[in-house]
Amino acid sequence: MVLWLSAALAAIGFSLASTVRGEAERTSTALDGVRSYYLAIGGILRCQVELLWSIKFPGQRTIKQGTTAMLYEFPSGTVRVEIIPETAKLDVNSTPVPELVRLLNALGEPPGRAEAIAAAIDSWRKPGEGGVPPGFSWSSLPSFRVPHASFQEIEELLLVPGVTPDLFYGTYVPTDAAEPAVAADGTPTGRLAPRGGLMDCLTVYGSGPAVDANTAAPAVLAATGMPPFAIQALVERRQQAPLTQSELMGFMQSVGADTSRLRVEGNWIATLRATARLRLPDGKLSDLRRTVAAQMRFQQPNSKMAIDVLRWYDTAWSN
Repeated sequence: MVLWLSAALAAIGFSLASTVRGEAERTSTALDGVRSYYLAIGGILRCQVELLWSIKFPGQRTIKQGTTAMLYEFPSGTVRVEIIPETAKLDVNSTPVPELVRLLNALGEPPGRAEAIAAAIDSWRKPGEGGVPPGFSWSSLPSFRVPHASFQEIEELLLVPGVTPDLFYGTYVPTDAAEPAVAADGTPTGRLAPRGGLMDCLTVYGSGPAVDANTAAPAVLAATGMPPFAIQALVERRQQAPLTQSELMGFMQSVGADTSRLRVEGNWIATLRATARLRLPDGKLSDLRRTVAAQMRFQQPNSKMAIDVLRWYDTAWSN
C-alpha cells in the first residue's frame, strides 16, 4: 500500500511540475511578445520622425532617397522597418481590366478565372444596372447588392465574387511548381515560398500610372506589361541597393525595357512595417518575431498636422 501510494503521489507530482513548467514557458513567451510589440512600435516612431526630418530638410536627409528598409539597433533588440510607398501598388479604382487580368495571372489565377474576377472588380467600381458579373451565377454570389461605386477600403475586395482570403492576403506555394505541396497521404513535400496577394498589390489611394521601382511587387510589375526578363533584372538590381531616378532610367535602358510606368518613391502616403526581435541575455537575437504596420499620410511641410495615421495593423506579416 505504501509503495502504491508513493507511486501515485510521484505521478501527481510529475504531472503538476510539467503543468507549471508549461505555463511558465507560455507566460515567458507572451511577455516576450508584448515586449517585441512595443519594440516594433518604437521602430515605427523613430522611422517616421526621420522621414519627417528628411521631408522638411531635404539637404540633411537621415534616410536616403529610395531607401526601402531601415535597421535600428536598440539596447533591448533590433527592429527592421520596411518603407512601402503607395506608389508600389496599383489604384484599384482606375486600373484597366487588362492590367487586373495580368495581375491576377501573376498571382496564380488561371486565365479564365482571372478574367472573371477582373470583370467582377470592374462591375463593382463603376455605375451600372446590377446583374450577374460575367463568369458567375446567381447561386455563387453573396446576398448583398453590388454598390457600383468606388472602393473606399481595400478590404472590400473580399466581398467581390471570386476573391478568396488566399488571393487577397496571400498564401504559400511550392518552390517547385512541378512538385506538389503535399503527397497523396498528406505528408508535406518540398519547400514552400510565400506569395503575396491583392492586399500587397492594390490600393484605394490613387497613385497614378507609374509604380515605385524599388518596392513594387513582381506581380505589379507584370501587370504594367513589363516582360519577365526585365522584372527579374530589376528585382536582382534593387536587392543590391535602391535605385535613384537617374539610375533607374539608365538601368532599364541597358536591359531594353520601357521606363514610362516606373518611378522612384511616390506620393505622401506610405506604409511602415516594423519587425522586432528581442536581444537575449547572451547577446543573441530571439527567434520570436513581432510585426506591426502603420499606413500613414505625411502632410506637406507647411501643414499643421505632420502625420495622419490612416490604418494601424497590430498583427502584420513580413517576409
